[in-house]
Amino acid sequence: MSASKKQHSLLALAWLATRALMLWLLAHDDLVLLGRGGVSREVGHLYFRWYGVLSHGTFPAGDRLWQYPPGAGPVLLAPGLLPALTYFTAFVVLTLATDAVITWALARAGGRPGRSLRGAALWILALPLLLHVPLARYDVQVTAFAVISLLTLSRSTRACGAFAAMGALVKVWPALILIGTPRGRTTREIWTSAAVTAAALLVVLAAVFGSPFDFLRQQGGRGVQIESLGGTVLGFARRAGWPGRVRYQYGAMEFVGPYVSEVAAASLALTVAAFGLLLLWRVRARHWTAATPYDAALAAVLLFTVTSRVISPQYMVWLLGLSAVCLTSRHTTQRPVAALIVVATAISSVAYPAQYGEVVHSTWTGCLLMLVRNGLLATAAGLSFTRLWRSGTSKTATDRAQTGGLSRNPHPIPAVFRTRP
Repeated sequence: MSASKKQHSLLALAWLATRALMLWLLAHDDLVLLGRGGVSREVGHLYFRWYGVLSHGTFPAGDRLWQYPPGAGPVLLAPGLLPALTYFTAFVVLTLATDAVITWALARAGGRPGRSLRGAALWILALPLLLHVPLARYDVQVTAFAVISLLTLSRSTRACGAFAAMGALVKVWPALILIGTPRGRTTREIWTSAAVTAAALLVVLAAVFGSPFDFLRQQGGRGVQIESLGGTVLGFARRAGWPGRVRYQYGAMEFVGPYVSEVAAASLALTVAAFGLLLLWRVRARHWTAATPYDAALAAVLLFTVTSRVISPQYMVWLLGLSAVCLTSRHTTQRPVAALIVVATAISSVAYPAQYGEVVHSTWTGCLLMLVRNGLLATAAGLSFTRLWRSGTSKTATDRAQTGGLSRNPHPIPAVFRTRP
C-alpha cells in the first residue's frame, strides 16, 4: 500500500471512530455533563416545529426565534427526504453525511501535489472536541458550503461564487469568505457568480415560500449573549455588583439590564471597524499565494465572530472548517491561529454544555471560562489578521512575488492567484 493510500485509510478510520463517539454522546445526551438533553432539544423541538411550518409553504413569520435567511428553509426541510426515519434521526444522518463530504473534500484537496492532509486531520480530530453539539445544529451544513466554495476556487470561479452564495443564504457568514479572492478578473467572475446565484435562489424561495424576509425584523432586538465578548465583560460586572440579569430571548441566553444596549452598540461598532480593516487590507495587499483566499476567509470570519453580540458554541464549527481549509495549503500563514482555535474549541465544550449553569449565573468559574475562551479567540483574530496583513503587504512578500513566489516552496503558484496589474 502506498504512503498516500495508507494516510487516507488512517483518516477514514479516524473519522469512523470519532463520529461513533459523537453519536454515543448524542445518545446519552441526558447526562448532566452533556446538558441534560438541552443539546438535542433544539432539533427535536425547535427545528421540528419549524419543519411543520415550512412544510406548509411559509417561513415562521412573527417567530422571534426565527432569525435565519431564506436558505435555511430547505436545509431544515431536508430530513423529510428520509420519511422512514424520525425527523431527529434523519437530521443527524444528513449532518453526518455532510460531515463526510467535508472530510472527503479536504482529503482530496490535501492529497494533491504540494498540498497537505493536515486540514482533513484537523477537521476529523478537532470537531469531536465540541462533543455532540455539531450533530444537533445545522452549522456543519453551512460550513460545507464555505469549505467547498474555497476548495473549488482554483478550478472554477463560477462554482466558488455559487457555493458561497448558497451558504450565505443559509446563514450569512459564508459571504465573508470571498473577501480574499485575487483582484481583477477572478474576483469579478466569482462575485458575479455569487450575486447571480443569490438573486436566482431568492426569487425561487420567494415564489415557493411566504414571508421569506420576516427574519430581518427579529435581528434588531438582539441583545448581548452571555458567551460573547461583551457578555464576558457584563459577566464580570455582575460579579462586581452590576444589577443586570440573564434571560432567554431570541433563542439564546442574553443579558438584560442597564448598559446592555451600550455594550451591544460597542460590539456593532467593533464589527464595522473589523470590516474596515479587511477592506484596507484588500486595498493594500499586493501579493497573493494559493493560500491567501483561505487565510483571508479565516481572518474575516474570526474578526466578525469575536466582535459579534452572539458567540454560540456551534460557531466554532465554522472556524474549524476554515482552519482546515487553510491547512490544506503549504503556503498558509494561519497554522498558529488554527492551534489557538482548537484550544478554544475544547474550552467551549467545558463551558457548554458541561458548565453552562456556571456561565448563566456568572459565577467565578463561568466568568473565567468565558475569559479564557474569548481571550483565545480574540488573540487568534488579532494574530490571524496580523499574519494576513504581513503576508500580503510587506516588502519581503512583494520581493518574493517579483522573484517568482515563496522562496521555501518549489511549487509554482497557480495563475489565478497572481496579482494582476
